Amino acid sequence: MTENYPPAPRIPLDPIPFDIVGFDLDGTLLDTSPDLAAAVNHALALAGRPALSPDQVEPMIGGGAKEMLRQALDASGGCAPEEFRGYYKEMLRYYEAHVADLTQPFAGMIDALDALAGQGVKLAVVTNKFESLAVKLLGLLGLLDRFETVIGGDTLGPGNAKPSPAPIIEMIARCGGGRAVFVGDSIYDIGAAKAVGIPAIAVSFGFLLGPVEELGADAVIDHYDALLRTLAAMAGQD
Repeated sequence: MTENYPPAPRIPLDPIPFDIVGFDLDGTLLDTSPDLAAAVNHALALAGRPALSPDQVEPMIGGGAKEMLRQALDASGGCAPEEFRGYYKEMLRYYEAHVADLTQPFAGMIDALDALAGQGVKLAVVTNKFESLAVKLLGLLGLLDRFETVIGGDTLGPGNAKPSPAPIIEMIARCGGGRAVFVGDSIYDIGAAKAVGIPAIAVSFGFLLGPVEELGADAVIDHYDALLRTLAAMAGQD
């Protein structure tokens, strides 16, 4: 005989003390390293250079596509400026065509976004990736509609990508103002948040250059399962 049990009571979530939660994209929301490595290797092949593994490319991600390719070429002898422009154009062309081939959300990320949205928190993306590529990637993965705004490294013009405070200020304005926090995996992310004076959370599973503690974030999470309780614990922190 089958017995019917009442559903387990829902455990109430602690209120989130933020109106806005902003996220970096590469290495924070998404593991984009396989597709970025493929694009870099496309350019390296054109230059007659050896390919790099995703693990080798990961530390080069965060400062934008141009800086990523420059570091990749520097690893095998550098490149003349006029040649670099051609390789850079080819890398972007390849990446745009393969932007979501192998990219995956980090574990628990979608559930965390849903839980935040369920509490009325506005979500945003601030990335140093070109805005058009970020929007395309999020759209192909079915994630774009979850975000109030997407701000790219080129959205506000030259000199206004992270670690400049400008894109974080713009994020807050586009989300209607209120108390904000930023989640990222690099010095660009934490530096931009600190420049605005908002709390920052670092993810230990991102594309790190060293120990995550050295980023100077206000908190660190090892999995998205910890994001909501970490945010709740930051009540009163400015």
